[in-house]
Amino acid sequence: MQGQEGFPGDLDTLVREGRDLADVGAAMLRGKLPEPSSYDTPQTFPAMQPLRARVCLLTGCVQTVLNTRINETTVQLLQRHGVEVVIAKGADCCGAPAEHMGLKEQAEPFVKANIAAWLREDTRSPIDAIVINASGCGTSVKAYGHALRMDDEWGHQAAKVSGLAKDITEYVAELGLRKPVNRSGLRVIYHSACSMQHGQRITRQPVELLRSAGFEVVEVPESYMCCGSAGVYNLLQPNLPQSLKRRKIAQIQKLTADVIASGNIGCMTQLEGELELPFVHTVELLDWATGGPTPKPLRGRLLQ
Repeated sequence: MQGQEGFPGDLDTLVREGRDLADVGAAMLRGKLPEPSSYDTPQTFPAMQPLRARVCLLTGCVQTVLNTRINETTVQLLQRHGVEVVIAKGADCCGAPAEHMGLKEQAEPFVKANIAAWLREDTRSPIDAIVINASGCGTSVKAYGHALRMDDEWGHQAAKVSGLAKDITEYVAELGLRKPVNRSGLRVIYHSACSMQHGQRITRQPVELLRSAGFEVVEVPESYMCCGSAGVYNLLQPNLPQSLKRRKIAQIQKLTADVIASGNIGCMTQLEGELELPFVHTVELLDWATGGPTPKPLRGRLLQ
């Protein structure tokens, strides 16, 4: 049964209730969200070393609001490795939230806008990769070619974009991580997102990069299990995601470490409030190890 706005009945109810709660949510978040980052506007960041490559970076829609450090450290890490980073005008949400709900008509405009924006940059000056630092988004962008394979106008362009898409750890592993200058020796729990290990089949690169950067890495027991974030599923079907969340937290709490790292903002948001350890994006640790600033969640702890 369709809701009055064209959504399935349960989703229509969720949307209407969400609108009612919007003012409450805004009040709760006011003062808790970071200031918007200047890094997230269309621009080009020059390489700090002799130019090795030119890439576009998808800034995303969630982490530009919830965690601006991720894009900032991604840009700095790439610059330090001789990469010019372009935030393309017109690129925005990857389309995954609508796609997860089966709303193809709502997802496609985002998908096509991103394809057009990135290929404009590629036409202006060839790009070597489209770098994505949220694995949920990366899985979606890598599927653009498949999603539009029957589209005579967009199919070829979508396939090209999917072929250029790389997770940040995937891309840095190909570049080769610089020799670390800050060897902290911290013990890191690495949480692999489902969209990373199952969606993109990326399992080796994040762990190897962290170890080569001087960190001791331990992986979570039952690492193949979802944490319960699962895109919008934790909003639409909250009971099972909460059960998965509790199970994941119990497994993490069996381990002893200094910090937790993951490559997906959804997992970070799902888990970090329930754990005593600081939770950072993998790229923050790689940036720090190769000459960047100490990740903000670690600063007070390292002084203790």
